[in-house]
Amino acid sequence: MTVNRVGLVVHGGRAEAQAAAGAVRDWCAEHAVECTDIDVWQEGARHSARAEVDAAGDPDLIVTLGGDGTFLRGARLAAENDALVLGVDLGRVGFLTEVPAPAVRAALDAVREERITVESRMLLTMRASCRLEVPAQMEALMRYGRGPMLPPPRVRVDCAAGGDWGVALNVTALNDVVLEKLARDRQVSVAVYLAGRLLACYSADALLVATPTGSTAYSFAAGGPVVSPRAEALVFTPVAPHMVFNRSVVAAPDEPVALRVLERSGQAAVSIDGQLRGVLSPGDWIGVYAAPRRLKAVRLGPTDFYGRLRERMNLTDAPAALADGRAAPLWPMTSPRPADLAHLALPGAPDPPPGGTPPPA
Repeated sequence: MTVNRVGLVVHGGRAEAQAAAGAVRDWCAEHAVECTDIDVWQEGARHSARAEVDAAGDPDLIVTLGGDGTFLRGARLAAENDALVLGVDLGRVGFLTEVPAPAVRAALDAVREERITVESRMLLTMRASCRLEVPAQMEALMRYGRGPMLPPPRVRVDCAAGGDWGVALNVTALNDVVLEKLARDRQVSVAVYLAGRLLACYSADALLVATPTGSTAYSFAAGGPVVSPRAEALVFTPVAPHMVFNRSVVAAPDEPVALRVLERSGQAAVSIDGQLRGVLSPGDWIGVYAAPRRLKAVRLGPTDFYGRLRERMNLTDAPAALADGRAAPLWPMTSPRPADLAHLALPGAPDPPPGGTPPPA
């Protein structure tokens, strides 16, 4: 495909990210491709995704250099501009990034020569009973040395608003939308509605709605299920609820999840992909649902999600399962696939990634 402009999102605190960024800039210079660094903390303030991609000249490829947090920043920009996003892996436990740093030039060559797969990932958006705002004193409390916060979400002017349907917000979440308590000594009390029907009222530390991509992030840490990123679903997970029913619920992609702060609750914070974006008072609500737009993630070959799950979570085999001393093969499908299985997504022995080595047999 033709790449006219690359936007770079770099983890500024890692030397290896800066070195990989230099390789991207060199590749762009050699191929007469414009390259712009996107500094999400420029001038001491965080900007909206629209402002950032406008300042970067509307890149058609976003390259992130860091871990999953850096990729989430780049995904927010790519979704705003309907651009491709390529994640260069410099993290430790993440699932989102694709390419090892030494292979970044080979990956850019693959994009240019159309030797890639574009993976479509579900995104979340939301409505709310009111515009989200962050009280002035909150920013100092919530920064934790990480730099300025993102501004509150803008209101979408292309959507009808008001009444029971609330305000349509310009929100894009790849991982999750979280409603969480503000006071350490008091849980948040929330009524949870699925597909327009009351499920239950919870008192909990937090309640979250995740995409399949986000199922391995906060939801997983809270005991939620691992969901294939190829699936289409919304995952509702309560965090430390004071009730017997503490299970996650996996909803269909067209079944929205609404969270209403109850009158007896304290205030609650709304976080989108880990970023505080607003505070709700008792009586306020948010509705979370699948966004009409999708994230277009660059993949250089078949996605080995379950192999990555085994590796990143350091999964080990039960001793009883290995009592005979023989380990299971990592790639059992080596013969040609029968015709009646041609429609299934089954891994074969994968080609080694650019600059990488093949997995052991």
